[in-house]
Amino acid sequence: MQFGSRRRSRLLQVAVAASVLALTAGCSSGLAGGDSADSGDGPIKFGMLAPFSGSESAFGSYMENGAQLAVNEINEAGGVLGRQLELVVEDDACDATTAVSGANKLVTDGIVASVGGYCSGATLPTLPIFDEAGIPMVIPAANSNELVDQGLPGVFLINGTGDQQAAAAVQYAEQIGATRVAVIDDATSYSADLADAFTTQATEAGLTVEVTATVTPGENDYSAVATQLADVKPDLAYWTGYYQEGGLIARQATDAGFTGVLMVADGSVDAKFAEIAGQGYTENVVGTFTQTPDMIDGADAWIAAYTELAGDAPGPYSTQSYDAVRVMAQAIDDAGSTEFDSVVGGLEGLADFDTFAGPLTFTDDHTLSGGGFVIVSIDPDSGAFVLKDDLQG
Repeated sequence: MQFGSRRRSRLLQVAVAASVLALTAGCSSGLAGGDSADSGDGPIKFGMLAPFSGSESAFGSYMENGAQLAVNEINEAGGVLGRQLELVVEDDACDATTAVSGANKLVTDGIVASVGGYCSGATLPTLPIFDEAGIPMVIPAANSNELVDQGLPGVFLINGTGDQQAAAAVQYAEQIGATRVAVIDDATSYSADLADAFTTQATEAGLTVEVTATVTPGENDYSAVATQLADVKPDLAYWTGYYQEGGLIARQATDAGFTGVLMVADGSVDAKFAEIAGQGYTENVVGTFTQTPDMIDGADAWIAAYTELAGDAPGPYSTQSYDAVRVMAQAIDDAGSTEFDSVVGGLEGLADFDTFAGPLTFTDDHTLSGGGFVIVSIDPDSGAFVLKDDLQG
């Protein structure tokens, strides 16, 4: 059966992750077993790591509520394998050390699957922890190519990869006639990976990459890169980091005299971007993103259900988190088991499973066959990102 609504409604290296794991492995008895120990009684526990503190904390609530809505719907329909689902959440603060601690807590708590992961730099070091514990992962948001490059059998991504997002950015740049571009990252795994992919693909497409810059996240003064953009005057500058810094860069670059298009990646697509940038500083801002419910025809009932649960409207990655739970639940149901190899086989066997991003069939490397990225812009009245171009025309 198909669960829930069918509406379509520079880098952290593995060596670093392994060293962090070695320092913390003794904190979790779950790592010693090599496989999740599901007793077969009681609820089936799904774990979610997401940012509930720090600069990206808004996304944690969106993800938790989207996942909880799916859990509620599945439980109301009878559960999975005759058992109820339970969502267990831990804060990763978009920080590698915090994420490792949270992953170990989830393993100790007896989860059989992971349906979390927002920041790639925080998600990457949790991969070996869940792999060692025999816990499959359906990652709803984090999408650095590095996650795929680890080649771990239990890792599946339902957000488009960095390569796919970069392709959308290059397509839009060509579409608006941009020939000279810039790219700015914040040195985190996700941001640097996407910047590298964009630089490579833009060059291959015949665009001239005039500026490549890296900034330090968490600062307030980005005048150096803002002045560089104003002096070089690229047609389009691509910011691949998060909204906290992105909003400041938008404001400071405009004040410095940059008049080109400022494109931001999905980590910056949130209404807080406009709030940080300020009134009058977002007219030239567009973003690469996957569609949210408000952009999808027929999603009104889902939005109403989410709003009733959360007390607020859904935001970015609420739908992906909803689908991550549904995808994992379907795989367990198809496998007839929560055992690792069986669930991985169930995930690999999914064919045209209906999700908000469209029919899902995983590729051989456990990613989506198409990224589903669109171009969004900022509504001047609400500050929210809205659909601008679906890149289909």
